[in-house]
Amino acid sequence: MKLKKLTIADKKIIKPFFADVFTKEPWNDDWSDAAQLDAYITDLCGNVNSLTLALFDGEQMVALSMGYIKHWYRGTEYIINELCVKTEKQHQGIGTEFLHQIEDYLKANDLKAIYLLTERTVPAYNFYKKNGFYEYTDTVAFAWAWGKDDK
Repeated sequence: MKLKKLTIADKKIIKPFFADVFTKEPWNDDWSDAAQLDAYITDLCGNVNSLTLALFDGEQMVALSMGYIKHWYRGTEYIINELCVKTEKQHQGIGTEFLHQIEDYLKANDLKAIYLLTERTVPAYNFYKKNGFYEYTDTVAFAWAWGKDDK
């Protein structure tokens, strides 16, 4: 399996891969609005500090990470906004292999840390804990939206 850095030019392969994973269990996100999906992927992959990495098995993408590079006083960090493994390839060790290859890539490029957010109620939570991520217990995520009662 080979890690590749993707760019906004790869949006045509990123969008269907991302939508396929996140419209299924356990997320069940509604990505039926093609313009919204396009804008979201552009947000994640099209900025000056974007970093999109994918794991390929031959020509087939099997895992995807989209985020950005953040320059911080403790060193440069990778903030992951989205990470996913092709649904049919989950529970086969590919996600763990992907994280190891991401870590190797980041170390080779002098990045010091990975940060991400996930929900406690999804399988990703235990996946990250199993792979050595630790939970900040003194950090709180806040949100504010108008006209919305959902959390």
